[in-house]
Amino acid sequence: METTSRAGHPLPYDTYRQAIEREALRFADVAKGADPATPVPSCPDWTLADLTRHVGAVHRWFSALLTQLVQEPPRSRDVELGLPEHPADYADWLAAGVPAVADVLRKTDPQAPMWAWGADQHARFWARRMLFETLVHRVDAERAVGRESDIEPALAADGVDEFLVNLPSAGFFAPAVAKLRGNGETLVFQCTEPDGGTGEEWRVRLEPDGFRLLPRAAADATPSEAQTVVRGQAADLLLLLYKRRSYQEAAFDISGEVATLDHWFSHTAF
Repeated sequence: METTSRAGHPLPYDTYRQAIEREALRFADVAKGADPATPVPSCPDWTLADLTRHVGAVHRWFSALLTQLVQEPPRSRDVELGLPEHPADYADWLAAGVPAVADVLRKTDPQAPMWAWGADQHARFWARRMLFETLVHRVDAERAVGRESDIEPALAADGVDEFLVNLPSAGFFAPAVAKLRGNGETLVFQCTEPDGGTGEEWRVRLEPDGFRLLPRAAADATPSEAQTVVRGQAADLLLLLYKRRSYQEAAFDISGEVATLDHWFSHTAF
């Protein structure tokens, strides 16, 4: 079975399941042996122990939602964590939970209807969401301990799409998103290839009553005059959207009004 993103990146459901396993184990490998008190600069006020606990808790909560195929918003995020007493053991705890997460994903029909906070009201939403929650935080952990990070380009492009597709629904936990408006400006995020070519792109229009991700047909239309274009490799764009990078870095080629970008990033903390 396949999950198809708006931008045309069909990823088999098993790709998400397998990638979640890999990313979680990579995260655990980073955390194991590192000082749990290490600050995580991209997650202010969090230590590596806090971040590890968060990822493990998210996995268990998402798994509970999938197991129950909940049909209404849950009233609580409390789940049985079985958290070790000592933060130094959190990495092993996270890794030990991976087989159970994989089992839940394997047994779940991705097409099963269920509640989700995004537009896609199916179980597949949570597999996709769990992947990018884990992947971005794996990068956070690597940076905290001084390791280099890499992201598979296909996953990164799908992550860009997942972020932009779900952002309009994020206002209930990210209030500033609900105030993101404009006067018809178009913001374009365009993937560049290592050889200099261009790949997928996403167009977001800021309007007086809010913002919307333009459908594919509109994205292929003649560009509007009031547009700002951000070009970069997929992994860089993904980290930019999550505010792990700055558009002022050399990795990005910007054209148009940067004020539109400043406005965007001041309202899209996720």
